[in-house]
Amino acid sequence: MNKDNLGNTDISSADRLPFSQACENNKQPILNVLQKELQDYTHVLEIGSGTGQHSVYFAPRLPHLQWQTSDVINNHQVIQAWHNSYPAPNLHAPLALDLMKDAIPISKDNNPYDAVFTANTLHIIAWSLVERLFELVGEALPLGGKLIVYGPFNENGLYTSASNQSFDISLRQRDPNSGIRHKEDIVALAKQHQLTLENEYQMPANNQILVFKK
Repeated sequence: MNKDNLGNTDISSADRLPFSQACENNKQPILNVLQKELQDYTHVLEIGSGTGQHSVYFAPRLPHLQWQTSDVINNHQVIQAWHNSYPAPNLHAPLALDLMKDAIPISKDNNPYDAVFTANTLHIIAWSLVERLFELVGEALPLGGKLIVYGPFNENGLYTSASNQSFDISLRQRDPNSGIRHKEDIVALAKQHQLTLENEYQMPANNQILVFKK
């Protein structure tokens, strides 16, 4: 199984923060891409911040950016706990974003987002919510804005590895509406919302980063 993409969170003992291994895996390679792709950007919305581990790692290493976290309300306490332990001046407390009912929230400093980042989300949520995510992002981003997506993808109708195939089976057993998405479907969906695939990066553990630009 591709452990890099597991969405499970290990709630540790009281003296430790809730921890997700999926957030820890590949965080430096992801950061390397973000440093390249977002060097001229200023306000990033992270959709599906999870535990908040990505945000506390990326924000202080991207000091020119305002990093705005977001997730469903149930995850906010965990995200805030990580922020309290690893504060950064450009890191903002989570905003409520439930793709089933919410619009893109206004940033804490009331500035528009010129970039959106999401990791390990598209294979967890239902396809209808993937469609909603691209619709919201397409509406919210200005011309030139970027959407950066990290996770596993199928290509040409095929799994890119045996581990991804096993992971996909486990996802669908847990939730038939989830599963690894076909890159071609994601690219076509993005085009419907004025987002064009500009760059793609092969990442460790059979993952990829797709960079879309409006």
